[in-house]
Amino acid sequence: MATMDQLNHKDKTAKLLDMRELSLQGGGADRVERQHKGGKLTARERIELLLDPGSFREVDAFVTQRARDFGMDKPENQFLGDSVVTGWGTIDGRLIFVYSQDFTVMGGSLSEVHAEKICKIMDMAMKSGAPIIGLNDSGGARIQEGVVSLGGYADIFLRNTLASGVIPQISVIMGPCAGGAVYSPALTDFIFMVKNTSYMFVTGPDVVKSVTHEEVSFEELGGASVHSTTSGVCHIAAENEADCLYLIREMLGFMPQNNMEDTPYVPTKDDKLRTERALDSIIPDNPNKPYDIKEVIKLIVDDGRFFEIHEHYATNIVVGFARLGGYSIGIVANQPAVLAGVLDIEASEKAARFIRFCDCFNIPIVTFEDVPGFMPGTKQEHAGIIRSGAKLLYAYCEATVPKLTVITRKAYGGAYDVMSSKHIRGDFNVAWPTAEIAVMGPDGAVNIIFRRELAEAEDPVAKKAELVQMYREKFANPYVAASRGYVDDVIMPSETRPRLINALEMLRNKRDSNPPKKHGNIPL
Repeated sequence: MATMDQLNHKDKTAKLLDMRELSLQGGGADRVERQHKGGKLTARERIELLLDPGSFREVDAFVTQRARDFGMDKPENQFLGDSVVTGWGTIDGRLIFVYSQDFTVMGGSLSEVHAEKICKIMDMAMKSGAPIIGLNDSGGARIQEGVVSLGGYADIFLRNTLASGVIPQISVIMGPCAGGAVYSPALTDFIFMVKNTSYMFVTGPDVVKSVTHEEVSFEELGGASVHSTTSGVCHIAAENEADCLYLIREMLGFMPQNNMEDTPYVPTKDDKLRTERALDSIIPDNPNKPYDIKEVIKLIVDDGRFFEIHEHYATNIVVGFARLGGYSIGIVANQPAVLAGVLDIEASEKAARFIRFCDCFNIPIVTFEDVPGFMPGTKQEHAGIIRSGAKLLYAYCEATVPKLTVITRKAYGGAYDVMSSKHIRGDFNVAWPTAEIAVMGPDGAVNIIFRRELAEAEDPVAKKAELVQMYREKFANPYVAASRGYVDDVIMPSETRPRLINALEMLRNKRDSNPPKKHGNIPL
């Protein structure tokens, strides 16, 4: 016959199991069904897809909100875990911390305890030196809690800032993210969004209409397409939630766990000594004819796999991750197929941000250069191209990771200096025979240098053609720069892969540093 102690023990065990089951229900079956009908997964379903199967360990599952005003003390407003799920798990066996806002509980609104749960998991991520991923799906601050909720946001913002450059931070927008809530994702390293089901904005359509009289939809104002093409706020826009979470898993594979680690090594069957003859003829004979730099990249990197970041924003420059000889690299490349690869405001800032991330986390930077200069015009000048170009220059100068540069064709003017030149601590700089390294293009140079001769010539067109050819032969080539050591070698395009891998191996133990200081003052 069972004793009273044994019965109490069974009761206590049963209560624990009941509470665990209750905490898994979120806002209840009706709200979960509503979430699914909207084409969205629940907070826990997202975590299950993101992390390795069975690896998630939850914390603070029994936390409940503390507000008592406006009917918040009623039983129907008490939910175990409140409106966010927090914990840790693994991705490909590597430790990851995660929080996932639960829209089925009070619209995922941020309460005092919601913020405390996120802050706790962020603190644990910092102490453990592991990435933090935030799955955002929230209606914003919990109005019933007033300033307490606003204070919770600020607590999170501070941790985002302190964690910056220490551990990778990834924000995933999987529903609404409005008002002050947008600033936590904006402080993190990468923002993922899901097309048609997620949006971000500081002020919503109703406020916009009342202030500016503009009629705009949620999607037009702050949807994934807008932020991945026009504003540049979003780095990757996924087709659906499952695709989004898979891409995050893949991207994390290129990164170390924290700023004290080297990048992960992934063995490859792609021969380190592989040459690619197609590269020898990929540059058109006509120097003004475009080609796709992504084709160059894919022919050089391991298995042709290039993980592009900001694919649809500022497309005149290309950035992303790849591997060479099994090691992660960050790639920055001018894109001659878009605006001739010219550097403008958006391209400069896009590349600068990516370079600084790579430098934070010890990821070598490989630059493919084909740049005719900075974008001219009053629109660019008035919008601050000088400041934006300086951001890119600052990022390259500041970076102490291995920096490798391949000049494929044009390297003109100040843009030559900016794009990881030898003068700003480029470690390994090579050029293809098709490279043109000069103050400006032959046409512009001839117009300036030979202005008088052209004006006095009987046939100015023929004379200009003759002078352009002379200038091109003398200056529009890599050999003047090579004679001064500004490029380390002129190489055949087909041998680019083995030469880059060899240089990366040579630079694996590179050590460089900047002067001691609190921090620099990048021209923001």
